[in-house]
Amino acid sequence: MLRKLDRTKSLLLGTTVVLMGALSGCSLVKKDELDGQLAAMRAEMEADRRAEIAEGDRRVAEELSGRMDGLSARMDGLEDDLAAMASDFDARIEEFAMALRFDVPIYFGFDEDEVTEEYMGFLDRFAEVVNRYYPSSTVTVEGFTDKVGTVEYNKALGQRRAMSVMEYLVNHGGLSSDRIRAVSYGEAADRLVAADSYGPGPEGWENRRVALVIDHNGA
Repeated sequence: MLRKLDRTKSLLLGTTVVLMGALSGCSLVKKDELDGQLAAMRAEMEADRRAEIAEGDRRVAEELSGRMDGLSARMDGLEDDLAAMASDFDARIEEFAMALRFDVPIYFGFDEDEVTEEYMGFLDRFAEVVNRYYPSSTVTVEGFTDKVGTVEYNKALGQRRAMSVMEYLVNHGGLSSDRIRAVSYGEAADRLVAADSYGPGPEGWENRRVALVIDHNGA
C-alpha cells in the first residue's frame, strides 16, 4: 500500500511540474504528451482504487466466513446441549419463532413451593445453556398448581413456586435478575396437564410444576 501511495505521489508531482511549466510559457511538453501524462495518472489511480476495493472485499469475505463457521459451531453446540438436557432429564423442549419452552421435571408437593435437591441438577444445566447461548435473552418462569383451593390462593401459590425457581437460577445459576421474571397461571384450566387429577396427597403432581421459557427475540 505504501508503494502504491509513493507511486501515485511521484506521478502527481511529475504531472504538477509539467503543468507548471506549460502554464508558465515554457515548452516543456506538448499538449498530447500532457494529456498522456494525465491519462496515465488517472489509470494508475483507478488501478490503485480497484486494488484497495478488492483487498477490502477479500478481508470482508474472510471475516464473514469466520463468523459463519463460528455460528455453525455454536448452533451445533446448542443442539447437542439441548438434546442432552432432553435425554438426561426427560425434558420436553418446544421451539417457537422467538422462544424455547422447557416443560421440565420440576414438581412440587401438595401446597409446597420450595425447590428440592432432586431438581437442582436440571436448573444448573438450564442456567449454563442460557448463559452460554442466550446471554441477552429474557427467561420467564411459569408457575402452576392443581385445582384444589380457591383461584386466588392457587394464583399466589403458583407465583411462590415460580419465584422459588427464579431465585435459585439467580443465586446459584448466575442469571441476571433483570432478565428473569416469575409469573403464575395457578390452576388455569387450559394449562392443567391432568384436569381430573389433584391432591391432597401425590395425586395431581403433574399439575404442580413450573415451566421455563427463553425468549430469545430471534437471536
